[in-house]
Amino acid sequence: MDIALILGIVGAFGALIAMLTLEGQNVTAILLPAPMIMVLGATIAVSFGSSTVADALRAFRTIPSAVRGKTVKPEQSIEALVGIAEKARRDGLLSLESDAAEASDPFLRVALQNVADGADEEELRTVLEDQIALHERAGKSSAKWFKTAGGYAPTIGIIGTVVSLTHVLSNLSSPDKLGPLIASAFIATLWGLVSANFIWLPIGDRIDRLTDLESQRMQLVLEAVLAIQAGAGPHLLAERLRAMTPQRPQREPRGKQADEKQASDDLDLQDAA
Repeated sequence: MDIALILGIVGAFGALIAMLTLEGQNVTAILLPAPMIMVLGATIAVSFGSSTVADALRAFRTIPSAVRGKTVKPEQSIEALVGIAEKARRDGLLSLESDAAEASDPFLRVALQNVADGADEEELRTVLEDQIALHERAGKSSAKWFKTAGGYAPTIGIIGTVVSLTHVLSNLSSPDKLGPLIASAFIATLWGLVSANFIWLPIGDRIDRLTDLESQRMQLVLEAVLAIQAGAGPHLLAERLRAMTPQRPQREPRGKQADEKQASDDLDLQDAA
């Protein structure tokens, strides 16, 4: 589980609360039901109206997966795929049918089953690329829904403020009430900005990023399965897949190795002099 989204949202609201506290304000000053209902309710409503019912429902169904942020590390995928390649080399492609039945990943299951069934390489590539494209379209659609909500929220907050200010103008005969009423009026604008930048846009960007990561993993599986089908050796396959994934920076040598390296560098400098 990747808790970056939770940490980000909690941290953002924590900074807001800290600012209010340091300025001597009570947090409950911004927790006014009327502007919150106006901003949050209207934002969801207009976002719902700007898309289709299926798009909106799909977007809300992605929230749990976006919060979890569960991703498979490239090293784990490579290790599993190399193991499959070793089995295919040893027992033949037909043996991959059992791996397909046991695979928890639907994409890998389809790929291995097609290989075991003797599917043509070009046909298999087309089928798998279509599945990757479908996954990307669904993820981008959900991300766009939340980004659209993030675009509507600030403007709706301004609308809420304008509505509240009309109430303020109707009370000009009571100067002692103007200050609190004006302050309350701007709470709608605050919640429009806060909901957009603390909730909607981060969720949309998170879904976008997770979609990209999953598409990269699926592309890795595609190339690996096609290589296995073509008879590639496990070691060559491992090197090829590692070349397709981002490499971690190498750590600097420490301890005795670091001293030996420094001494070697010093000798090289003396020889050069």
